[in-house]
Amino acid sequence: MTKRIISAIIMILIFVPFLIVGEFPFAIFMSVLALLGLYELLKVRETKKKFPIVLKVIAYILTGYFCLYNTSSIEFINKFDYRVMAFIIFLFITPMVFINDTKKYNLNDALFLIGSVLFIGFSFNLIIITRNYDITYIIYLLLITTITDTFALFTGKLIGKHKLCPKISPKKTIEGLIGGVFMGTFAAVCFYNTVISSSVSLVLVIVLTLVLTLVGQLGDLVFSSIKRYYDVKDFSDIIPGHGGILDRFDSLIFVTLAFIILIGIL
Repeated sequence: MTKRIISAIIMILIFVPFLIVGEFPFAIFMSVLALLGLYELLKVRETKKKFPIVLKVIAYILTGYFCLYNTSSIEFINKFDYRVMAFIIFLFITPMVFINDTKKYNLNDALFLIGSVLFIGFSFNLIIITRNYDITYIIYLLLITTITDTFALFTGKLIGKHKLCPKISPKKTIEGLIGGVFMGTFAAVCFYNTVISSSVSLVLVIVLTLVLTLVGQLGDLVFSSIKRYYDVKDFSDIIPGHGGILDRFDSLIFVTLAFIILIGIL
């Protein structure tokens, strides 16, 4: 627990200055985290089968490109060029012919790379754009994920008895979920109502925040499912006591994706 707390303090001391400064420094910082996240995802996948190194290099380059794409924007409208998407498909699909060995590279490998690049790249890009839009919104999302995860952990340890998804995440409990969702919703709603806007219907803010806390827990379970499938405890050991980048950003990725869908209601 001590190692976990020390790591958390160090993460905060590194992350907060970039968050405050925003703009290009924050975009670069988040892009580095995204590349580390992609590294973790590919490393987990390679416990079953290795990717050709050239295609991994291409995946890193494209992920960095997506992270930094249109990062000066303050609008939640991505004017993505379809020609780039077509190019990506060609880059990862056509090598199957030239490698000419399905044991070394096949359609499943190609689709995994395409999906990983788009998922990681666009998710972190949305986090960057949300910060550009307004720092208070990204703080709101961070409060949702951090408070929910923290109180889900402590509530589960204190009074957790009923398993939530034992086959995916054996330690998660229904009691932990309820405690985390309640406190996450309470803290984030208080922040939204006092800092962001007090003119929006309080009931609406509570409902949407509640949905986002649940989505955050869903994201945690989705990434736990990935780890369970590949039989690994953490995505990496980059952050002592916490695991890897994806272990820490799993909830935020899903909450940000859901927030982009729901922001038009607020």
